[in-house]
Amino acid sequence: MNQISDRIQALAPSATLAMSQMSAELKAQGIDVINLSVGEPDFLTPDHIKQAAHKAIDDNFSFYSPVPGYASLRKAVSNKLKRENNLDYSPEQIVVGNGAKHSLCNAVLALVNPGDEVIIPTPAWVSYVQMVNLAGGKSVLVPATIEQNFKITPAQLEAAITERTRLIILCSPSNPTGSIYSRDELAALAQALARHEQVMIIADEIYEHINYVGQHESLAQFEAIRNRVAIINGVSKAYAMTGWRIGYVAAPLWLAKAINKLQGQQTSGASSIAQKAAEAAYNGPQDCVEEMRRAFERRRNLVVKLFGEIPGVNINVPDGAFYLFPEVSSFFGKRNGNTVINDAADLAMYLLREAHVATVAGDAFCSPGYIRLSYATSDENIIEAARRIKAALAALN
Repeated sequence: MNQISDRIQALAPSATLAMSQMSAELKAQGIDVINLSVGEPDFLTPDHIKQAAHKAIDDNFSFYSPVPGYASLRKAVSNKLKRENNLDYSPEQIVVGNGAKHSLCNAVLALVNPGDEVIIPTPAWVSYVQMVNLAGGKSVLVPATIEQNFKITPAQLEAAITERTRLIILCSPSNPTGSIYSRDELAALAQALARHEQVMIIADEIYEHINYVGQHESLAQFEAIRNRVAIINGVSKAYAMTGWRIGYVAAPLWLAKAINKLQGQQTSGASSIAQKAAEAAYNGPQDCVEEMRRAFERRRNLVVKLFGEIPGVNINVPDGAFYLFPEVSSFFGKRNGNTVINDAADLAMYLLREAHVATVAGDAFCSPGYIRLSYATSDENIIEAARRIKAALAALN
């Protein structure tokens, strides 16, 4: 008998990974597909980080690591938070996980009981709602449109909070929109949250260093809510280390202990070699981070220019991350031959088949009417993808 548990049957597959898989399958057939579906830097991990991994192997870091991570790495994260963010988190308040995604899911599972409400501003990363589902919670979606630059207001937040609200998950810089909350905007949200002491806050800051408007601002800086904030971050985006799978949560001590307890029964400690590489990333020179940030900013400018010239595509200017989230509902109801575009999912499949460009429908991010494009790829790919998409959209009538 093949009986899958209800919790797994209730989960939706990751739309971003599904589209990336379809792109890979077409490439395997010899089709020249430009993959703009995956949120992954196309840069190589910097040499000094790779050298630290080689040294870790030579130094025989080949045994189980402590469940919350090596003390030296947690100290490096603690120092980073103080140095870059002026935040005081002791190493004991930090738990290293197998990627920021793992750390975030651990935090949700440690906080949410069945029936608890979790506020998720949308557009939102594909896995937030599914993680809440896994915990038995109820997602309360608070939509922000392109006219709001995809950022919710304090009034929207207040209206969404009930006596059952346990958690809010806020991502800045945002996946999928690239929007960044300013310090004043965060302060206003923090003021609203301060009035509701039962509400915990997960601040997803994995795109912290891919910022085109200045210093990163964290929700954890505000004294009134500081003891209720869990920061999620890691090395994947800033240091081009997606495959190394190292993330962390920095949280109040009671929550860090709970996450440590969960992780001890789940995965135990993260890869010993990858941890030593991450330690080198945080303790070593940071010029590589700035070099990649500048490249992403140049690509941002290019993608905004090119897609801003496509009739019917409504865009904003992302302030960070490496995504464009254009509004494309003007194409709904149009057709090319027997292909009819009813929604963003249809449009994404049409662009894959007709233009051989992989994107992701906005429905996956709780925002129908949009598609997400990742510009974490070469200038040449961006230029060619824009050309192909413009031609494919022009063929719709």
